[in-house]
Amino acid sequence: MGEASRQTGAMKRFAVLALSAALAAAPASALAWGSTGHRMIGEIAVRALPADLPGFLHTPEAALDAGEYSREPDLGRGAGKAWDSDRDSAHFIDLGDDGTIFGGPTLATLPPTREAYDTELRAVGQDSWKAGWLPYSILDQYQQLARDFAYWRVLAAAEANPAWAEHRAWFAADRRRREALILVDIGLLSHFVGDGSQPLHVTVHFNGWGPYPNPQGYSTDKLHVPFEGPFVRANVKEADVVADVAPFHDCRCAMQQRIEDYLAATGRLVIPFYEMVKAGGLAAGDPRGTAFATRRIAAGASELRDEIVEAWRMSEHETLGYKPAIAVSDVEAGRVDPYPTLYGTD
Repeated sequence: MGEASRQTGAMKRFAVLALSAALAAAPASALAWGSTGHRMIGEIAVRALPADLPGFLHTPEAALDAGEYSREPDLGRGAGKAWDSDRDSAHFIDLGDDGTIFGGPTLATLPPTREAYDTELRAVGQDSWKAGWLPYSILDQYQQLARDFAYWRVLAAAEANPAWAEHRAWFAADRRRREALILVDIGLLSHFVGDGSQPLHVTVHFNGWGPYPNPQGYSTDKLHVPFEGPFVRANVKEADVVADVAPFHDCRCAMQQRIEDYLAATGRLVIPFYEMVKAGGLAAGDPRGTAFATRRIAAGASELRDEIVEAWRMSEHETLGYKPAIAVSDVEAGRVDPYPTLYGTD
C-alpha cells in the first residue's frame, strides 16, 4: 500500500472514530427523534386531521410547515449558555424503575405547574433541570395552541360578519398572522409530543442502562442518538408510519392527565426496548428495530393529531382579552364586536 493510500485509510478510520465519539458523548435530549422522525410526526399528524378543523390546515403546505417547525427546538441548540440551560431539560423526564422522578413525584402525582414540580423535587434534594420537565413542555404548547385557535375563531367570525365590515381588512390580516402562528404552535407541540413517544426520553436509562443494577445484562452502549437518528433515517418509511397511525382517541379527561397517561405508556416500553436491543433487534437487516421505531413514531403522530383536535375543541370555550374579556362564543354568535379587545385598548 502506498503512502497516499495509507493516509486516506487513516483519515477514514479517524472520521469513523470521531463520529462514534460524538454520538457517545451526545446528551440524552440531543436530537430527540432526529430530523427524519420529527418531520414525519408533524407532517403525518396534520395530514390526518379531521375535516372540521380550519381549512388552512388542510393544505400540503401546512403539513410541510408543521413538519419543518417540529425540528425547531433542536435547531436552536447552541444559541448560548442561557438558552441551552433553560431549554435542554424540556425534552425529557427521568422516570426511575420505581416509577418516581428521583424519589419525588410520579407521573400520576405531578402538580399543575413546573414551579410546584421543581419545589417537590428540591424537597428530595433534586431539581427539575436534572430530572427534566417534558410533561410541562407538552402541556404548555397545547395551551398555547388552544389559545391561538380561539383567536383564529374570533377573527374568522368577525371577518365574515357584515356588521363589522369597517374593520374587515384588519380582521383578515390578523387572521393570516394567526394562521402562521398556529403552524408554529403545532410544530413546537409536535416536537415535544414526539419526544414523548421515544422511550429513552422518559427514563433514567436514557443512553444505555447506565450506573444502575443490571442483572439482565442490558446494553450500556451509548445508543440513544444512533437509534433515534441514523437508524430511523435508514430504516423507517413514512408509508409504514402512516399505516400504523391509530384512530382518534378521546380520553374524556383533563389534558394533563392525558399527557401523563401518554408518557406512562411510553415508559412501559423501556424494558421491551432494551430486551429488543439485547436480542439483536438493531442489527442491520433485523426487522424488529425498524418495527419498534415505526410504531413509536406512529404513536407520536397519533397523539399529536389528537391533541390538535382537542385544542381546537377547547378553543370554542375560551375567553380572550381583558377589560373587558370576551367569550369566543359571543363573537361567533355576533353578539360582541371583538375589534376593541383584539386591536387593543391599552
